[in-house]
Amino acid sequence: MANKSTIKAVVVTVSDSRTEATDVSGVTLVGLLLGIGAEITEKIIVSDDFEDLRQTLFALTMRDDANLIVTTGGTGFSERDNTPEATSAVIEKEANGMAEAMRFETAKNTPMAMLSRGVCGIRNQTLIINLPGSPKGVVECFEVIKPVLPHAINLLAGKTKH
Repeated sequence: MANKSTIKAVVVTVSDSRTEATDVSGVTLVGLLLGIGAEITEKIIVSDDFEDLRQTLFALTMRDDANLIVTTGGTGFSERDNTPEATSAVIEKEANGMAEAMRFETAKNTPMAMLSRGVCGIRNQTLIINLPGSPKGVVECFEVIKPVLPHAINLLAGKTKH
C-alpha cells in the first residue's frame, strides 16, 4: 500500500506520580494504537513541569521516527496540569475539531469530560493529541478520533488525493 503512511507514534504519560509499573493509561494507549496498526516508536513518562514537557514535546516533533504524539494526563484543572499549555507552546497549527469532538462525544457518557482542557495540533508534520489521564478517558477519547487518525497522518505526509 504505497499510498498509506504508517502511523509512527510516541506515547507520553504526563504525571508527577506515575512509574512504568503504575502507568495504566500509557499502557492502554499503546494497546489502542497497536490495534490500529501504528508503530510505537517510544513510550515515556514526563513530569507535569511545564518547561520539561514543552521541551520534550518540541524535541519529539523534530524526530523522523514520529508523526503522532499522544499524551495522557495533565489536562485537568489542577495547578500542575500543564499539558494543554505546553502543547500550545509547541504547535504551529491547531486541530481544534479533534479536541472538540472528543469533549462533545465523551461528555454524553461522562459529564466530567467537559472539564478536560486537552488540545490537538500540528508541528513539523507531527500531530500532537492530548488525552485525559484516566484509562477510561483514554479509551473513550481514542474511540472518537480513531477513524480519522490514518487520514490525518496521510495529509501531514503530503498525501492529499481523495
